[in-house]
Amino acid sequence: MWGREREANSMYKRLLPRDHTNIVDVEDNSALVQNDQDPDAANPSWRLSFPHVLVATISSFLFGYHLGVVNEPLEIISLDLGFNGNTLAEGLVVSTCLGGALIGSLFSGWIADGVGRRRAFQLCALPMVIGASISATTTTLAGMLFGRFLVGMGMGVGPPVASLYVTEVSPPFVRGTYGSFIQIATCLGLMGALFIGIPVREIAGWWRICFWVSALPAGLLALAMGCCAESPHWLYKQGRSVEAEIEFQKLLGGAHVKLAMQELSKLDRGDDTDSVKLSELFFGRHGRVVFIGSTLFALQQLSGINAVFYFSSTVFKSAGVPSDQANVFVGIANLSGSIAAMVLMDKLGRKVLLLWSFFGMAVSMGFQVAGASSYMSGSVALYLSVGGMLMFVFTFALGAGPVPGLLLPEIFPSRIRAKAMAVCMSVHWVINFFVGLLFLRLLEQLGPQLLYTIFATFCMIAVVFVKRNIMETKGKSLKEIEIALLPPEY
Repeated sequence: MWGREREANSMYKRLLPRDHTNIVDVEDNSALVQNDQDPDAANPSWRLSFPHVLVATISSFLFGYHLGVVNEPLEIISLDLGFNGNTLAEGLVVSTCLGGALIGSLFSGWIADGVGRRRAFQLCALPMVIGASISATTTTLAGMLFGRFLVGMGMGVGPPVASLYVTEVSPPFVRGTYGSFIQIATCLGLMGALFIGIPVREIAGWWRICFWVSALPAGLLALAMGCCAESPHWLYKQGRSVEAEIEFQKLLGGAHVKLAMQELSKLDRGDDTDSVKLSELFFGRHGRVVFIGSTLFALQQLSGINAVFYFSSTVFKSAGVPSDQANVFVGIANLSGSIAAMVLMDKLGRKVLLLWSFFGMAVSMGFQVAGASSYMSGSVALYLSVGGMLMFVFTFALGAGPVPGLLLPEIFPSRIRAKAMAVCMSVHWVINFFVGLLFLRLLEQLGPQLLYTIFATFCMIAVVFVKRNIMETKGKSLKEIEIALLPPEY
């Protein structure tokens, strides 16, 4: 079986719809020919689906905001709540949120499949509002940890559902661009948290305002999602074909509904969506794509990126750079890379961006290793450390950040998409949790040179993994991708 899977993956470039004439009827072929002759008619207006994608990315903004909200205020919070100097407690303030995200992500697939994508967004907003309120009003470390845990549960549901939703409502020709919006929104959330945290040292109790602010976009997400389209893929799997057509009309326009429904019927033909077992995600036909997705998310986190986001203030302070300036520069580098990814995603493709992104991150970590060397003069070490970190953030945002969240819903068959995303995001959060918990302690015990060398090694492992295992999905329909990656059933 594994041999057939490898063969199917290696031959995906040669697989075209005509190689599967048993599942493509004459009417479909004539429609495809007509579309090839008239490219303008083939592509629906992006303006129809854009508002729905924009609302969905509010969840990604919240994701980024809560990742960065404790970055600048962490020292003040530790003083006010009485755990100053306890690096383990500081790590828990960061990592408890990630523990909650793990719990949320474990159930995200079942929530998204059970109540739909729109209701899943609304459900993820609720614990974010409650958790932020608890964190903003607490006077104890325990209260802070409980609030962060609730926020994390909402964060765990939001990202996989956002990736699912954007993939399922986007026309193929802009799916990569729309997928980049998730990273841009996450970046804007991080920048928003860093900017709001700037007055924390001058204004007593300002860190509480930092938590209160996040309740506003969470409420907006819950309200605005009520006006957005439901995923036609989910509706079709529920047997609600008429409603799926109505939603396609909102997203693509009436002229494209028939072809979209034809593609959808071929994707889901023969699926029994109610009988997906957890074991199917690890064995059999689907095991390989789930392994690829889980490994890609694991390597993304083992690159050390979230250690940069969580503790950039601490790292820059040790290099003699004021933390508020450092955070602004990190935010600008992240946003610049995200915008570049948005422009390039549907031009260069997913695989190229991943390869160069991980390679650039490895080189960036090399600069930071050199900057930490005792042989470097003070000014040279400073430029290498700060420049290497900013280059690391930029190259991450160029590919390793936005691509996995878009690529995985593309390569997962419709039947297992939500639950497979839940499994892969759980791997993401487990590693994220331990990176956030242990980074400061490892930095103290191993030193920056050895720790950054480890991160660089994982980046190079990621380059090799992407080269050998990732297929290009740019411009392909979800049906074409499924045919290319999955071996036939026997």
